[in-house]
Formats: sequence, C-alpha cells, structure tokens
Amino acid sequence: MAGKTCSDDEFVRLFQTYGATETARQLGCMERAVYKRRANLARFDPITAPTKQAINFPGRLPLEIRNGTALIGSDFHIWPGEPSTCLRAFKKFVADIKPSAVILNGDVMDFPRISRHPQNWEKAPDPQEEIESVQDHLNDIVQACKRGAHKVWTLGNHDARWEATFANAVPQMRGVKGVHLADHFSGVWQKAMSCFINEGVPGGATMVKHRWKGGMNATRANALNAGVSMITGHLHSQNVRPLSDYNRFDRYGVDTGCVADKEHRAFSYTEDSALDWRSGFALLTYRDGILMPPELITKMDAKTVWFRGQLHKV
Repeated sequence: MAGKTCSDDEFVRLFQTYGATETARQLGCMERAVYKRRANLARFDPITAPTKQAINFPGRLPLEIRNGTALIGSDFHIWPGEPSTCLRAFKKFVADIKPSAVILNGDVMDFPRISRHPQNWEKAPDPQEEIESVQDHLNDIVQACKRGAHKVWTLGNHDARWEATFANAVPQMRGVKGVHLADHFSGVWQKAMSCFINEGVPGGATMVKHRWKGGMNATRANALNAGVSMITGHLHSQNVRPLSDYNRFDRYGVDTGCVADKEHRAFSYTEDSALDWRSGFALLTYRDGILMPPELITKMDAKTVWFRGQLHKV
C-alpha cells in the first residue's frame, strides 16, 4: 500500500472514525487502496469489516461519543417537595463531571393520578403539580451541564401516561398544544424512545432505552439478545453484567437503578415489601469510541452516595 505505513489496528481506527476518503488523505494513498486493505482485513477478522449504516428507526436518536462520558439516570418519579437523594446527587455529578451527554432514561414523571391502576385514599400530586416540579429540576440539570452537552430524554412507560390519557379519551385533540408532554418542556431536551451511542463501532455500540427484558437476569438477557451493550432502567435493581463471547470486546448489560428514593410514597403500591431495588444512576466512559467498564453511583443513606470507592455528600 503506497503512502504512510500504519498497523492494522490504527488503520481500522482511522477508517471507522473518518471513512475511506479522509483515511486515504491521512495515509497519502489512493482511496481504492484503502478499500482494498479493508476488504483484505475483513476476510480474516470480521470485526474490521465495513461498519453498518445506522438504521433510521422511528424514535431512535443516534449519538456519537468518541472520547467522553455519558451520565444516565432512570426512574426519577419526581413528585413536588423534597428531591430524592440521588436527584441531588445527579445534579452534583452533572456539575462536577461535566459529561458529554446527560440522558434521562425514562419515567422522569410519575403521574399516579392518571394511572390505569386503582387509586387509593393517599394524597397524590395532580399532573400540573408534577410538571411544574419536573420543570424546576430539569432546569437545574441544564444549568449544570457543560456547554454543548447532549441532553436526551428517552421516554418511559410512566412518561407515556400523559399522552396516552388524551389519545384514549379524546383522540380529536391530536395536535392541540399541551396534549404532548414535550409541549411543557423547553426544546433543549431531545425526546426519543431510544438513544443509540456509537452505533456500528465494535466495543462501543450502546443502546440506551427505558426497558426491554424482565426478570432477575434481565441485564444479561438484554446484552445477549441485543448484541451490543444495553443500558436500561424500569426494574430499579441497579447492576452491571459483563458478557463475553468470541468477539474481541466485552459488552455490558446495565440497570441504572432508580433516581427516586425507593422508600418514597410513590411506591406505596409495593405494600412495604422487601424490595430488591437500589437508588442510583450510572456513568459510561468512552475511549476512542470503545465503552469502558460502566460505573455505578449508589445511594448509601439520605445524604450520601458511593462512587469509585468513596462516599460523596450530596
């Protein structure tokens, strides 16, 4: 191959990062030589085969993080009043770490008053009270973000209650301002059903969505069946399950836990059961597009969370 020499690993990194044209320019060779080398490598190592084109799936938001972090929290279930321990911690970590992306992975809202489940006599907030409280907290998060950070809200089943209520009761209201949840929040949050980080990058492809598989082995099942690392919430359990096979890189199934306090009265429907839940959230770190082992931030008591071997006051 004419031009500059480079290792196979460096060639793969250049091709996956910049494509054939820029790779040819940096190596000082013809573009057809780049394609020829890629084809030769693919015969022996499928990982270096051409990267798949991103699929334009409805509701999917593509995101690229080459070198940076993503802070992901799920199941905020925000009510008016005192914020949960991990909501305070989430704001602190956004301000301190300054991640490349902040992802609210579903159930930011709770909406007990418009639930399909029977109501009890306990006082629950009206939807408008919830919306106003969430607006305040999300504004705090936005103010703590670094300039240019991606701000993503992947919707959860509780978030969907708002629009489902109107769609089922008065479908004629479609298009009227106010019936969509996004109408009540500024345009800084990108709404989606899922967020695919570094799609097509071996060792880095990460699907973030509120829920998929269920049960005690859900995180492993998610990564196994998705074929990529998968970050979910919904089950509130908080754990990381690495998965290894004959591919070069590990992938991870992650349940981020719940940002809400698991003792909150929003969960009174659990009837004071011993819950295998944990309050917390997760931090993802990418180096050259590859996902490093995910890290968890976990509530220890009302004023403290655990992260990287230390207790952090919030």
